[in-house]
Amino acid sequence: MKAPQVTFKTRVRDESVEGPNPFRWQDVTSDELFKNRKVVLFALPGAFTPTCSSTHLPGYEEHFEEFKALGVDEVICLSVNDAFVMYQWGKHMGVDKVRLLPDGSGEFTRKMGMLVDKDNLGFGMRSWRYSAFINDGDVEQIFAEPGFADNCPSDPFEVSDAETILNWLKGRFESQSAA
Repeated sequence: MKAPQVTFKTRVRDESVEGPNPFRWQDVTSDELFKNRKVVLFALPGAFTPTCSSTHLPGYEEHFEEFKALGVDEVICLSVNDAFVMYQWGKHMGVDKVRLLPDGSGEFTRKMGMLVDKDNLGFGMRSWRYSAFINDGDVEQIFAEPGFADNCPSDPFEVSDAETILNWLKGRFESQSAA
């Protein structure tokens, strides 16, 4: 499966912008993120939410150097939140290694088949929790949480954690080295 082709609306720091908020809009395409690159992408329901903040994002930040050692170019956290929320969450969490990517309209998430309705929590449309390895634009592996459903009463967190995809990558790396 190919990674969906979308344009993400991001904000980047730009010192030429005057005032207390020196950021400008920057479009980033799927090709810019994934073409000729190895990327670990993990998606979660929302910035500032309990599991996402206590375990999911911190796990990837903690294991970042291990991903890099296995040839991963970038680790990306995606959420159906806007650029402002993702920036503040990253700042609040002290994240400096994992890239926080806003999928504000949910277009990438929808095209991945991972958009779910979370109206039962007052969230609206959000991403199902999953992780993926994307190699040169090809989604080679997905670890999606069980129970995919709209308005799921639980928030499973069993297979999209950093350790699961890290172990898969180690196995893949070892099998390629042996060949």
